[in-house]
Amino acid sequence: MGLFDLIRSELIDIIEWIDDTQHTLVWRFPRHDNEIKNGAQLIVRPGQTAVFVYKGEIADIYPPGHYQLTTDNMPVMTTLQGWKYGFDSPFKAEVYFVSTRQLTDLKWGTPNPIMLRDPEFGPIRIRAFGTYALRAVDPKALLLEIVGTNGEFGADDVNVLLRSIIQSSFADLIGSSQIAALDLASNYEQLAAQLRERVVEKIDDEYGLDCPQLFIVNISLPESVEKALDTRTSMGVIGDMNRFQQFQMGQAMTSAAENGGGGGAAEGLGLGLGVAMAGRMMPGAMNPGAMNPGAAAGSGGPPPPPAATAWYVAKDGVTHGPFTAEQIRSGIGSGEMGAESMVWSSGMGGWLMAKDVPALASMLAAGSPPPPPPAN
Repeated sequence: MGLFDLIRSELIDIIEWIDDTQHTLVWRFPRHDNEIKNGAQLIVRPGQTAVFVYKGEIADIYPPGHYQLTTDNMPVMTTLQGWKYGFDSPFKAEVYFVSTRQLTDLKWGTPNPIMLRDPEFGPIRIRAFGTYALRAVDPKALLLEIVGTNGEFGADDVNVLLRSIIQSSFADLIGSSQIAALDLASNYEQLAAQLRERVVEKIDDEYGLDCPQLFIVNISLPESVEKALDTRTSMGVIGDMNRFQQFQMGQAMTSAAENGGGGGAAEGLGLGLGVAMAGRMMPGAMNPGAMNPGAAAGSGGPPPPPAATAWYVAKDGVTHGPFTAEQIRSGIGSGEMGAESMVWSSGMGGWLMAKDVPALASMLAAGSPPPPPPAN
């Protein structure tokens, strides 16, 4: 008899499982054709259940504890073996250890988007992912329906099945919940509890499993929808879009005036441009009658005055304006404009010096200081 034959012929006197893994559900004791002797020690640690299988039939099931195997604590095996008056000879049987502790940090998710009819956005697609925990509660059903004769069976082996059940249950739940997409985040806990109940209903009796914990970590919308929501949120923060645009244009005009390099003249021209642009953006504020001509006519008041001439001034190769006659007079008085300043307005054939324009010549004459008095 060889060495290995001698080892195989030895009787098993201690049956136990020292589980050093994290995700093992079922482990079969390696018997190697050895026989279990009368009075062998069975050690079942906390979080384990031992199951004896004889010729393909589930025999005795042992919860955590320390057992000496005899006919007194092996009633099913005694019946199957026909031990009417006890047994002295060894016997053969398969022993499976089932982990009954929670296997945590298992992942689930929706590989494909789920179509949802949202009351606000209409048909949209959503994705979801989360975590769950798994535990064996009926070792007999687990061995019969899933494990079979596998020597070792882990959470990874059943994860595909569990994820399919969770995905299907989540699609049914989210479709019947009628919760708006923007309100899903505030209902994660409620949805997770309902989803767990649906999953447990499908796995407890049929597969002998329980799902003690299930969490929804995130429910996301398509990227294009999220960008549209971000834009909508930004518009809501801005508030009145017209006033915001006016503010931006005012800032831009002020910056242009400050960087024009023309000193006081550039500031004056920038201020005039700002007044003109404000008049264009707020016609009702600058000229209330323009917004409702009928109201002005019906009130019996005088008609609005004719539009004033708009003047443009060329300075350092840059056109500034439009300016009113009053702004031109102010510029002449401050010295920012002179007789040789190039000007233009509607109806003129081209640019002319201010002194050559009759409407401006009088302003230049009025703004010129008298000759100095004779010296004494």
